[in-house]
Amino acid sequence: MSTLVRLPGGGTAVAAYVSGLGAVPAAVASFGLPAPSPVLVVIGGAGGLTDEVAASLSAVFTRVVAPAVRRHHAIAVDGGTDSGVMRLLGRALGGDSPLVGVTALDTAVFPGHPGSPIADAVPLEDHHTHFVLVDPGHEWGDEAPYIAAAATALAAGAPSLTVLVNGGEITVDDARHSLAEGRPVLVLAGTGRTADAIAAAAADPASCRDERLVALATSPFVRAIAVTDEAVLAARIAELLRP
Repeated sequence: MSTLVRLPGGGTAVAAYVSGLGAVPAAVASFGLPAPSPVLVVIGGAGGLTDEVAASLSAVFTRVVAPAVRRHHAIAVDGGTDSGVMRLLGRALGGDSPLVGVTALDTAVFPGHPGSPIADAVPLEDHHTHFVLVDPGHEWGDEAPYIAAAATALAAGAPSLTVLVNGGEITVDDARHSLAEGRPVLVLAGTGRTADAIAAAAADPASCRDERLVALATSPFVRAIAVTDEAVLAARIAELLRP
């Protein structure tokens, strides 16, 4: 079921094309990754990161997130394109840990793409080791339920968590899908947009008029942590990934 795809930088990654959620478990099983394995999912902004936030996140991904993935022999999962938080995670891991991108096919650009990328499609990120390519996947957000399903299949009962960074409307859907799978969500406050809106709703639910954000913010499985509080973030990730 899996095949090789060429990446824009000249390397290759293992990929599986899926056309429905029911195909996800077999697709990730075809990768031959260890199972069960702890899984760390990153969701959030493909764009919309200020230079200041991007610099802070790069440090957090390098000093906290990537070391946690390595230490716990975890599999990382994200949206797979060379943009925003996915670019930061790919560069922080550097290709030395399994990193599975789950991508709506036509939002991606890569050599030999079998379809027609949309106008604002983005190259696949070069440090990802595996891809689940959702076909049909015609627009941004089509991959959201597949990210959650792939993470659950890869974990196979092992601990998993989601880290939410920045983000827009699609990130709200990503977080809801994670919670539907029983996966705790850590929100990095101070990274802007959706992350900060959820953190604000957690501090004062009555002031938020978006019921979706209030539901996320008040869930016992959601916790907001300041992006500057690396020690607390590291401790919480370790606690959630530990068997």
